[in-house]
Amino acid sequence: MGSSNNNVFIGLFICVSLAHITIFTSAKVYVVYMGGNDSDDPDEILMKNHQMLASVHSGSVEEAHASHLYTYKHGFRGFAAKLTDDQALQIAEMPGVVSVFENKIRRLHTTHSWDFIGLAGEETMEIPGFSTKDQVNVIIGFIDTGIWPESASFSDTDMPPVPAGWRGKCQSGEAFNITHCNRKLIGARYYLSGYEAEKQEKLENGEVEYNDDPKNKRSFQSPRDSNGHGTHTASTAAGRYVMDMNYKGLARGGARGGAPMARVAVYKTCWDSGCYDADILAAFDDAVRDGVHIVSLSLGPDAPQGDYFSDAISIGSFHAVSRGITVVSSVGNEGTKGAATNLAPWMITVAATSIDREFTANVVLGNGVELKGESLSVLQMRSSARIISASIANGGYFTPYQSSYCLESSLNYTKTRGKVLLCRHAERSSESKVTKSEIVKAAGGVGMILVDENVDVAIPFAIPAAIVGRKVGNRILSYINNTRRPTSQIFSSEAVLGSQPAPRVSSFSSKGPNGLTPEILKPDVAAPGLNILAAWSPAIGQMKYNILSGTSMACPHVTGIVALIKAVHPSWSPSAVKSAIMTTASIFDKSGKPMRVDPEGRRGNAFDYGSGFVDPTTVLDPGLVYDATAIDYKAFLCSIGYDEKSLRLITRDQTTCENQPFTTPSSLNYPSIVVPNLKTRFSVTRTLTFVGNPEQRTVYEAVVAQPRGVEVDISPRRLVFDRYGQTMNFTASFKPTAPSLGYVFGYLQWKNGKSRVTTPLVVRIDPSDLGSGM
Repeated sequence: MGSSNNNVFIGLFICVSLAHITIFTSAKVYVVYMGGNDSDDPDEILMKNHQMLASVHSGSVEEAHASHLYTYKHGFRGFAAKLTDDQALQIAEMPGVVSVFENKIRRLHTTHSWDFIGLAGEETMEIPGFSTKDQVNVIIGFIDTGIWPESASFSDTDMPPVPAGWRGKCQSGEAFNITHCNRKLIGARYYLSGYEAEKQEKLENGEVEYNDDPKNKRSFQSPRDSNGHGTHTASTAAGRYVMDMNYKGLARGGARGGAPMARVAVYKTCWDSGCYDADILAAFDDAVRDGVHIVSLSLGPDAPQGDYFSDAISIGSFHAVSRGITVVSSVGNEGTKGAATNLAPWMITVAATSIDREFTANVVLGNGVELKGESLSVLQMRSSARIISASIANGGYFTPYQSSYCLESSLNYTKTRGKVLLCRHAERSSESKVTKSEIVKAAGGVGMILVDENVDVAIPFAIPAAIVGRKVGNRILSYINNTRRPTSQIFSSEAVLGSQPAPRVSSFSSKGPNGLTPEILKPDVAAPGLNILAAWSPAIGQMKYNILSGTSMACPHVTGIVALIKAVHPSWSPSAVKSAIMTTASIFDKSGKPMRVDPEGRRGNAFDYGSGFVDPTTVLDPGLVYDATAIDYKAFLCSIGYDEKSLRLITRDQTTCENQPFTTPSSLNYPSIVVPNLKTRFSVTRTLTFVGNPEQRTVYEAVVAQPRGVEVDISPRRLVFDRYGQTMNFTASFKPTAPSLGYVFGYLQWKNGKSRVTTPLVVRIDPSDLGSGM
């Protein structure tokens, strides 16, 4: 991970010697990261950056200025510039440089949910026993696609003046000016340089520009949101109470964010093709200076994630957290084991779950059998129609197998016209399900039943349609194949409460283990991310509100909870806030049974949901917290191989890796314990800080649920606290007692009469020891 020289940090991912590298003359955007900021003079930093650039441009100051995109000078040091591969390698060798990496793209991880979590009320969102009125002093920065300022979710009615410490600004641009900010939306900026440089490079190389929404023709060069994602996430976390929020009449009712009186500042870095590292780092740099208390990012890298300090989100969040700013991120939507992203231990990383509300459409077959499928389509068939398998509607050169997936141009109009088609969707496919309904409609179809393993996400189809699982799909196919003239009728979607146990981990939510540092559990916690109703940008579909699914939607639920914690405990560190959320989470659904994972319904574990499903009613009084300081994170970096030279550049102090408090990343004072390669015996020490009632002596007893085949010993098993802020250590020792394949799971719980402080235990016995008899 770390190394003896700066080259290891170069984010070029070049695996051959320099002698064998082909140097390309065309320039592209690179980020040059130079660690912490040890200078208060921005002009001096800018001048030094230009000097470095001039040195690789044969001394030309003009070329240096022309290549420069950003200087990062507030939260950390560095710059972004257009460089050739050779120039990037030269800069990577210069003194003071930690890493140089390409301007990589990051993807977006894309009401009643707050009632389901346990926060009732309209505007106050009060938690019994605590006042959260000081949320008006909490500022949340959203790095996303911008905002639709006219939305009722961002009204400033009855809000007090902007907090005195705010240093941000409202940046004017296309269809956006200073008047669009108010006492709720107190800051708005946008960042184009990284995105435009990549766009220009693609044009020069003759590449077709990627557009994830070909119908979205409007893209505002301003903080205004032309995508909808940023408006949705901001309103989920901090939207004001809206009387009649609904999606085309579905889920009608009052809705609000988790901290509706908190302030919002937006940093638009995401455009039609994604979010670029150079822009993300510029947003972090400004957010630190502006004075935000929380940064929320519903976006991330593709799995597998690269090294921490060749990743813009990891870098930006490291320096934000070092200044007391809590950073919340989403785990990703790849849904598979080991695909978790945003892996840095200083961030809160959130998985997605369902709530107890589903959007279902009834499907009635000609034999009278009534089935249910997931759908957001408000369209319905007026009468029954013939239903066929899409495989027999193949057209042109397409085979029946290909047409069964309802691919573009695969359907014959004559065979499809006036019929309902039974289509298939490939597992983990990125194909648009909405597009499939449009293809069926264009071919003359009047309805569609889509067979997909991932039935949890409701889709706004273009025709009457519903998603069913494989079992139901086979039942429908059997009816078609064994009936002379099979028919069906699809009805419009309805919102249904309480139809299934909830929460359930969503099928798309990426899972652990942590592919970069297995000793750190990711995700940290889970929150609602399935079929979430929130504010939207009318630039898309002329809608004020929309229902979306993704870990993007789960992240702002935790962001809202962080804002409530900061309102009550403004002095708590980001690690204490994270600990309060993790140790009070639950691994059970609302019926008291272990949480399950879609689509197969298996029993979940810590790689699915981290510590569990968030509970905002208990986070304000967790009793004990696992706190971590800058010293702990420095020791963590040493433990994963960063050398002294690199560490000093990152931290800009005289830190060394000698005499650090621990040597293994498992020993970071984290609210979970992961031992990825247990041999004979292994011990870690944790420190607990008392944050309960300071007026009485409090005793906690340890209770352990042992991972299968592992003996866990806690010493001491009894902790006594006499004062607020008091710290006490305990040691957890692990010893294998029986062979086991893969990871096994348990938990440690510190209990007193009032609270339970729960810590996941995750252990993998070293495979080399499985045959040793232990």
